[in-house]
Amino acid sequence: MPVGQFAGQRSWGYNPSHIFAVDSDYGGSLGFKRFIKRAHQAGIAVILDVVFNHFGPSDLDLWRFDGWSENGKGGIYFYNDDRAQTPWGETRPDYGRGEVRQYILDNVCMWLEEYHLDGLRFDSTGYIRNIGEAGTEEIPDGWSMLQAINEPVARLHPGRITIAEDLRSNDWLTKDVGAGGAGFGSQWDPHFVQPIRQAVIASQDEDRALESIRDALLYRYNDDAFERVIYSESHDDVANGQSRIPQDVNPADPTGWHAQKRSTLAAAMVFTAPGIPMLFQGQEFLEGGWFRDTVPVDWDQREEFCGLVRLYRDLIRLRLNGEGLSRGLCGQFSQVFHLNSVRNVLAFHRWDQGGPGDDVVVIANFFHQPQEDYIVGLPAAKEWKLRFNSDWHGYSECFDGCQSGDVEAVQGAWDGFPYHARFRVGPYSVLIYSQ
Repeated sequence: MPVGQFAGQRSWGYNPSHIFAVDSDYGGSLGFKRFIKRAHQAGIAVILDVVFNHFGPSDLDLWRFDGWSENGKGGIYFYNDDRAQTPWGETRPDYGRGEVRQYILDNVCMWLEEYHLDGLRFDSTGYIRNIGEAGTEEIPDGWSMLQAINEPVARLHPGRITIAEDLRSNDWLTKDVGAGGAGFGSQWDPHFVQPIRQAVIASQDEDRALESIRDALLYRYNDDAFERVIYSESHDDVANGQSRIPQDVNPADPTGWHAQKRSTLAAAMVFTAPGIPMLFQGQEFLEGGWFRDTVPVDWDQREEFCGLVRLYRDLIRLRLNGEGLSRGLCGQFSQVFHLNSVRNVLAFHRWDQGGPGDDVVVIANFFHQPQEDYIVGLPAAKEWKLRFNSDWHGYSECFDGCQSGDVEAVQGAWDGFPYHARFRVGPYSVLIYSQ
């Protein structure tokens, strides 16, 4: 989240008054640089949220910088008409002024070149390129400014990523600048988060819409699986009275069986679906309630729910193909080949180039009971090895520990494949197989 200097001592960071200064309450510039260096030494990339859709709205040295204001607004560096209006105040900078564009571009370059950040997430780009939430009143200068930022970033900083939080499903955000797009490397995908959340939060199994889950798994921008960031929780989805998934699943028992099973079911979808997976702080140890900047993360829950932490680690390792057994989860290709709305079972195939160590089959049970002797098609013959079972008792003492295992694919067409096998899948559980 943003670290620019803000008014007051505590903030989410979305009220930046000085975008070139790291807030002193966060440790200042040197503290942030030390943090980034330590993260890099641990093999962790750092991506920072930046806010250019508005500044402030308070403590702005740039406000009426020339000592003059039209209509009581911000002066030469801000819009002084309807374009000034944002949900956070009438402080949208004037993207048509060369000084403003250079100021913002210099800020982007500073983060990448001086702080060695690995990428930037642009907050609410919809309010850079449009006046209102409906998106009917465009700001052409905002769009061209985004292009003017992303083109040199892609050219001068290969390997760095810029991400748009736009939530308006626009393929043009992630098209190349040369093709007329805004040039972002990826964008947050609202087509994923809402169907997945609804599927695991619904109290009744018959309300879990597998067709919506299928569509969420397969949606992509510009036919590129990685032009979207996918998640089941973000600061926007679990704040201001909106709860985290475990709390929504069972408000009376947010650490019980239902909360654990269905929150990890959502996690398994995040890490196996095509896209760039994202977690929100504390998901891996069942952080509950709703997000507030006055309540710190309860790190003690890492020990209480250490098995769930291991579950997330195992999913991450498979998603990154850490053992050379699940390359398909890093690949572009995917198909949902099995969807049973009666028994609430869905299966999909992920692959890059195909073959052993590449083809991955994911079987997800969105039902409260185990699926016994359940037949699913497979793309190749011989043995398929179980790489992950979210119902494993080692992940949680309250899990059933359904005895799933390796299977032998036998001849016989099923689900459009020439082979099939019989599986045992635990309640609200996911199995991941490869050869």
